[in-house]
Amino acid sequence: MKKIALLLTITTSACGLQLNAQEIEKENELNPVTVTASMIRQRASETGRNITVIKGEQFRQLPVHSLDELLRYLPGVEIQARGPMGSQSDIVLRGGTFQQVLVILDGMRLNDPNTGHFNSYIPIAPAEIERIEVLKGASSAIHGPDAVGGVINIITKSFAAQKGAEALQLSASTGAGEYGLWNADAGFLYSKNRLTLAGGVLHNQADGVQQRGTTGFFNNTTASVSANYHLSSKWNVAYRFAYDNRDFAAQNYYTTFLSDTASEEVTSRWHQLRIGYQDEQQSLSLDAGFKSVSDHYKYNNVSIANNSTSRLFQSRLIYQRKLSSSTNLVAGANLMDKNIESNDRGNHSLLIVSPFVSLSQSLWKGFTVRPSLQWVFFGSISNELAPQIDISQKAGQFQLRGSVGKTIRDADFTERYNNYNKALVTSGRIGNPNLNSETSVSYEAGADWFYGEHLKLSATFFQRYHKSLIDYSNTAYADMPRKDNLSPSGTYALAKNISSVETTGWETDVQYIHPFSAQHKLTASLGLVWLSSESSESTPSFYISSHAKLLTNFSVIWSLKNLSLSVNGMYKKREKQNLPAINATVSRDYFLINGRAQYAFWKQRLGVFVQVDNAFDQSYSDLLGTPMPGRWLMGGLQVRWSK
Repeated sequence: MKKIALLLTITTSACGLQLNAQEIEKENELNPVTVTASMIRQRASETGRNITVIKGEQFRQLPVHSLDELLRYLPGVEIQARGPMGSQSDIVLRGGTFQQVLVILDGMRLNDPNTGHFNSYIPIAPAEIERIEVLKGASSAIHGPDAVGGVINIITKSFAAQKGAEALQLSASTGAGEYGLWNADAGFLYSKNRLTLAGGVLHNQADGVQQRGTTGFFNNTTASVSANYHLSSKWNVAYRFAYDNRDFAAQNYYTTFLSDTASEEVTSRWHQLRIGYQDEQQSLSLDAGFKSVSDHYKYNNVSIANNSTSRLFQSRLIYQRKLSSSTNLVAGANLMDKNIESNDRGNHSLLIVSPFVSLSQSLWKGFTVRPSLQWVFFGSISNELAPQIDISQKAGQFQLRGSVGKTIRDADFTERYNNYNKALVTSGRIGNPNLNSETSVSYEAGADWFYGEHLKLSATFFQRYHKSLIDYSNTAYADMPRKDNLSPSGTYALAKNISSVETTGWETDVQYIHPFSAQHKLTASLGLVWLSSESSESTPSFYISSHAKLLTNFSVIWSLKNLSLSVNGMYKKREKQNLPAINATVSRDYFLINGRAQYAFWKQRLGVFVQVDNAFDQSYSDLLGTPMPGRWLMGGLQVRWSK
């Protein structure tokens, strides 16, 4: 309780997104225009959903090093980190598994066909990001498979650029710290007349803290470049290429064995193309994306490495039509071709096709209803209909909202085929090719309270009823459906469909803004989530039992002239776990706080900063056997120039 009291003391004056000079941005602060909920540009309050939006510039203002760390302190987002600074993290929303969150970049899916553990490897430099929209709750009717707990939508400056915009921006920062830490972040934006160019790079590396028989080293790099050209006032074409490499110590990332001193290297390449048309009444866009991911995983120095290459090709056609001042129609189709080549999982492929339609209708002043439907065909495995309806009603300072929808998710290649291609498996997680697609029905009801221009309070109650949820469960050798390459004396966790799982939760978000003057402002956000999950299985499955029961996260930014101070932190309560064999413990709860101080000079073009991660030197881990670093001190320089 003392930790919660301290957290609430820090954040009772919390506030929301950063004020911008332009009036339209000022209007967007607490009720921004979003595209995630419906693919139609709507105020967040009109969508019937709980949406959090932050500007990309907060990455350089807060004490974070990677995009998964930025997400970690957003209201309602749980990050289960295996390693620091982008090494690997699982993203969880509303108590789902990490495979039940869909990550998209400018409309294209990033979820990896091999495993959901790679979904946090977002192939975009932070300098390119315009904003991040976090949609909480069911979204399969709009976004298709995997959008169960919610959607992380990253929108970039170049793909969002309008014709005629002019800008020239350059930025760079570098820092160093304990344990051989060196990081760098740089980017540029050029926009004039019809052309917009953008790019950037992010790098984090360190020798790391001492672990059992190894060190927690990492060497992580992301680089991206993009262009958007307006062929006319109505047509545009945009393209992006990104390269992402993560090389890190992976001890006990996937096992709880004493002999595990693993290392892993994951390399991704991303291509994205958009051709778009828009006039006053309608728009048409054709998007295509290609992602290839090479994974090299070595369990220990004497083991044979697992080598896998997964590929995802996707395309999406969307047509939007404004039928009247109160009616908007969206229709389209998605195509996905997933495949993998692996010495561990074998060679497999899956074709997914999913047409969809959504209608947004304003029936009277302040009331909006949006029915949506998507029909997903998982190759020859199965097909599922995903209907949903969202409603929103404005009542003075209050916005009432509700949603009911069905979600769907099919197993990834690891869940179906893990350890299937090896000659002998003595222990570990085993895939199951006979898995059914999981489905759920979710509903939520909530309200937003807008107090003037400065304060927004949001509260949402939600429930999700799962059928055939996919998760790993300890299974005796005698009960394994396939024993061809298994040892009778082994210990196994089998991927299986769990009959039913019921999740109930309550989330509260606070956003507040107070610009005291042009050179003095305070911004912050606060989230509180309570969760409970009940399973039909007598033995708890792994990932369902690992989500937080109580989660609070916050961030605060205060600036006065040339001085800027920021903190972020979180409190998490979950099930306690203990494994003496590897001297590993997951504590019942922990409180984490980070801080950053920066001073700018030379017309605020040059700045120096100091930063501390885990200021209270908390010993903690999110998953059994993967301890996170204690207190970590660092400092550096930052340069910004714009015209």
